[in-house]
Amino acid sequence: MSAVLAKGLRKTYGSKKALDGIDLDVPAGTVCGLLGPNGAGKTTAVRILTTLLRPSEGRAEVAGFDVVAEPRRVRAAIGLVGQQTAVDEILTCAQNLELFGRLHHLSASAARARAAELLERFGLDGHDGPAKDLSGGLRRRLDLAASMILAPPVLFLDEPTTGLDPRSRAGIWSAVRELVAGGTTVLLTTQYLEEADRLADRIAVIDAGRVVAEGTPDELKSTLGGDRLDVVVHDAARLDEAAVIVSATASGPAEVDRDTRHVSVPVGDRVTALTRVLPALAAAGIEAEDVALRRPTLDEVFLNLTTAGGDR
Repeated sequence: MSAVLAKGLRKTYGSKKALDGIDLDVPAGTVCGLLGPNGAGKTTAVRILTTLLRPSEGRAEVAGFDVVAEPRRVRAAIGLVGQQTAVDEILTCAQNLELFGRLHHLSASAARARAAELLERFGLDGHDGPAKDLSGGLRRRLDLAASMILAPPVLFLDEPTTGLDPRSRAGIWSAVRELVAGGTTVLLTTQYLEEADRLADRIAVIDAGRVVAEGTPDELKSTLGGDRLDVVVHDAARLDEAAVIVSATASGPAEVDRDTRHVSVPVGDRVTALTRVLPALAAAGIEAEDVALRRPTLDEVFLNLTTAGGDR
């Protein structure tokens, strides 16, 4: 079953195309990551899917409801954490959550009970001061908790960890994993490639308003080929000689960086390549400062698939 479904979504502003025919299909209980450079159309897509913006063309359903024909039913089925915090900085965490509960038409007692449950779930139950005193990571946790007041089946996270330190990001990732384990579907936009790699079951890469690639993180990485063998040579004068030796294990052309004394080659069999190159370099008397096997990264996929764009 699809929790989020979009077909041919387009959004234009005069002659400017913010979205140019996006298709998405997000199965229930999974995380879909939307990646793309600034201005690619990620936030525009989220605004349409959350009923904040009408599409110029195409159709979309969220939790089985049409975003144009049934916006109220869509809103009742979703949570949204935007790029800016939406909590009241004067109120405490508990007061914020109780307020959101009342705004969602919960009774006073039900709002208090739900607030207490969420405070414990998101590690906020020990913070009794005003929200303005919270760290950035705790504020985002409070945002996330507020979006879950009614336990919506679909949650939209629009760059939820921008500006957070690594520890705070890890805390948000842990909270998201718990939500998904409980059956929540998440659509995540992010510019942190590691975040998408860690959280997303599938990724759609958007550029200039179009989906230019889609698949699991491993599938996207495989588009750049298999593993790579990287060698850093101690003596720059022997770099070309080392490149010849390393290339003998390769399944494609070598890349040589003279500034860093670095040779990189794609390899088909990572173990065989490593066991061959080390003795060959030693036999030639070439000292390697570092030898490593690595897989292509999402950063490389991102740079290979996308171009710079203007704000949208």
